Parts: sequence; C-alpha cells; structure tokens
Amino acid sequence: MTTGKGARLLTTVLGLAGAMLVAEPAMAHHLMGGRMPSSFGEGLLSGLGHPVIGLDHLAAVVAIGCLAAAHRAGAALAIGFVAAMMAGVAAHFGGATVPAAELLVALTVIGLGVATLRNPPLPVAAALALFIAAGLVHGYALGESIYGAERSPLLAYLLGLAVIQSAIALVAMTVTRLLTRRAESVAVRLVGAGIAGVGLTLLVQQIVPAA
Repeated sequence: MTTGKGARLLTTVLGLAGAMLVAEPAMAHHLMGGRMPSSFGEGLLSGLGHPVIGLDHLAAVVAIGCLAAAHRAGAALAIGFVAAMMAGVAAHFGGATVPAAELLVALTVIGLGVATLRNPPLPVAAALALFIAAGLVHGYALGESIYGAERSPLLAYLLGLAVIQSAIALVAMTVTRLLTRRAESVAVRLVGAGIAGVGLTLLVQQIVPAA
C-alpha cells in the first residue's frame, strides 16, 4: 500500500466514522450486543474491538499516532497515552467522579484533531501533557463500559484495549512519518481535519437534545 493510499484510507475511515455517529448516536460498548463480558475470552474480544465500535476512541488514537510522529520519542509518547488511559480506567474503578465525561471526550477529540493541523508540531512537553489529559479522560469513559465486570473479564478487557490502542497508534505514527518524508503532509492535515470533525459531531450530540 502506498502512503497516499494509506492517507486516503485513514481519511475515508474517519469520514465513515462521522457518518455513523450521525446515524447512530448511541454507540455500543461491547461486541456482545451491549452485554457485560462474562469470561476471559469475551473480555479480551471486547477490549480489542472497542476502538472500532467506539469511534470517538478510534479517532483519538489515530490522532495520537499522527502527533507522536513528529517526535523522536514518538513511540514512548504513544505508549504514554495508553498508560494514562489505563490510569483513567483505574480512577473510575477507584470511585472517582468526572461530570460530563462524554462531553470531555468530544472536546479532547476536537483538540487532538486541531493539534494535528498545527504547523509547526506541538513541542514534546505540550504533546505529552495533551496525551496524558486525553488518556485520562478516555480511560475514565472506557471504565464506565466495563464497570461491574468480574476480575477475569476485566483484566482481559484491559489487556485487549492496551494492545489494540498501542497498535493503532503506532501504525498511524508510522504512516504519518512516511507521508511527511514524501512531502505529503497535507494528507496528514486532512486526517486531522477529519478527526476534528468527528469530535465536533460528538460535541453537537452532547449539547443538542435528540429529536
């Protein structure tokens, strides 16, 4: 696959994500039709599938990879986001309360998308701060979907979630670096615009009552 095709694929996926968000505001939280995972296997599958069925989280992770690509320690930054996300899940299970969590998720997706459009890229310290904030917010929101699960499916869910989000972020980072080397940075900005659009769609859904 050429880098140009890779960029078009990312843009198409995000465009479809926005369309699906408009058509189906209530997103599923698990692959088992909304049912809480009850075994290690179900928990693992749910964790692996969440970034696909949770389009807000997919857009955020792609943005993390795009932004991390600008830094030599990009892989460490991407993993830092995943670590912060796990901390957010733990905070939810520890009894922390974050009002309007879904609204914050939408705002972080918009922020990540806008940051992807920035030229020059965010300094490493600013990128790390943004990644940690986004990770904590998304982790807290993800914790809601698994709250109350038994220990085995819960651990499996977290394992699957960490693996798939790390993989998506690192793939997005690699594609972004290839595009930048080929002077196709405009494609990365198109992806950033698509991510911001997904976040804006989510924000509108949160503040405008459903008809």
